[in-house]
Amino acid sequence: MTSTHALTPADIMPYAEYAKVRVETRRKISERKKNRRLEVGPNCAFYFECRDTMWLQVQEMLHIEKGGAEQLKDELEAYNPLIPTGSELVATFMIEIDDPVRRKHVLSRLGGVEEKVFLQIGERVVRAIPEADQDRTTADGKASSVQFVHFRFSPDDIKAFKAPGARVVVGLDHENYAHMAIMPEATRAELAGDFD
Repeated sequence: MTSTHALTPADIMPYAEYAKVRVETRRKISERKKNRRLEVGPNCAFYFECRDTMWLQVQEMLHIEKGGAEQLKDELEAYNPLIPTGSELVATFMIEIDDPVRRKHVLSRLGGVEEKVFLQIGERVVRAIPEADQDRTTADGKASSVQFVHFRFSPDDIKAFKAPGARVVVGLDHENYAHMAIMPEATRAELAGDFD
């Protein structure tokens, strides 16, 4: 990670200052997040992260939990790895199933799903690399409902992705969850800004 992308304590607003702008800030970033979300199949949604979404996450955690400087250190350690470094896209993907019984059943069949994610630009395929902070599949093969992945791009991949109207597909090719979705142009254009 380069320092131009990582958040530092200097980037974080003091509690009282953030409280004054919280509602408007959340509204603005929520608007932006609409074009950073993509549903893939019936149960999975990708949330493509950026410096602004992670900044808001850190601000919100501090605002809610009021943990001060010690908490700030932990939040930066947790969320900085999810900020794209200029040659990648980073996504949180969630397996979203409201019914707890059905959710448990589905997750029990999705072990290793974090290894089965890809992004395709034309004929180019970029396989996702799971966040290495911890194994998100249990020993008994149950997947976590929240996964974090990095799509690392070559310069040619970036050029292809940035081309207006490029056909981009996000998919999973797990034996028990094989689905793909074409990325809307508004999403592709928004995410193109994550590259240096």
